[in-house]
Amino acid sequence: MLDERKAAILRAVIEEYTETAQPVGSSAVVDAADINVSPATIRNDMAALEADGYLRQPHTSAGRVPTQKGYRHFVDNLDVAKLPLSERRRVSTFFGQMRGEIEEVLQDTAALLANLTDYAALVVDESDDAAAVRSVQLVSLADHTVMMVIVLANGQIVKHTVDFASEIDEDTLGMATGRIRAAIEGRTLSEPGPLEPSGNPVIDSVAGQFYCLVAPPIADAERVYVDGASKVAGAFEAVDSVGQVLTILEQQLVVVSLLADVVDRGLNVAIGTETGVAPLSECSLVVSRYEVDGEHAGAIAVLGPTRMNYPQAISTVAVVSNQLSNRLSEG
Repeated sequence: MLDERKAAILRAVIEEYTETAQPVGSSAVVDAADINVSPATIRNDMAALEADGYLRQPHTSAGRVPTQKGYRHFVDNLDVAKLPLSERRRVSTFFGQMRGEIEEVLQDTAALLANLTDYAALVVDESDDAAAVRSVQLVSLADHTVMMVIVLANGQIVKHTVDFASEIDEDTLGMATGRIRAAIEGRTLSEPGPLEPSGNPVIDSVAGQFYCLVAPPIADAERVYVDGASKVAGAFEAVDSVGQVLTILEQQLVVVSLLADVVDRGLNVAIGTETGVAPLSECSLVVSRYEVDGEHAGAIAVLGPTRMNYPQAISTVAVVSNQLSNRLSEG
């Protein structure tokens, strides 16, 4: 543990480095920190922080920059303030006016989070497995085309369309709808009930073709929505670092595993190598779960450089996660 003065100096270095992206000298700490000691004492304390692994000096005679250990101490001892009122109102207004299917809601949430933080925003939807089917309807779109519309308890709408060789009349659609409802309403898509035969081969054929389409979406990887990738790319000078980060953001399975692993380890902030993904060793991730009706439904996160503005990122992710949970629970 650091004493109060060294902790204040470390905090001043981190805040200055976050703002300037330049190594921080003792003179900047004197100006930034409310510490009533001499510049010589600050220099000695900065040297001690370097010796203990909280700071490092990238070049001889240069100022110092925080290490991963320094950032971890800073985050673990952070007293996160509320978002400014203007930003809280912006988030409330955004979710209050939001309409559309869940895919649109989550993509728009990623865009909001990226715009608020200026970092890459990630939203992972894991809700299908847990969401029960609220209603099912077969709808005729044309003489030979029928759409199945499934509404889940979390508000998500799943659609499938089938083209038939001949026209399907409304009575047949109604009976087929009843067969499918009996099999899946009140259940999850990953565990549908049996499709009971009606005794009518036409009805059973229509119902069977749609029933076979129920489970495949669950076999797919969780949906991942990314926005603001260019924002995080701009934080790195090395071209190879930019390319590696962008490649990670394009790999849905990696993103899903990354967020799940960080959350499972009980972290809401993963710094540098704590992400467990080598190309992200110069990045930090701030993550929070969101829920639907009290059940875990997914996660949201921002990904930025290790010199990110942690207080702002943490408070923003928390507020957006809470508002998203409320919006999805309302349906």
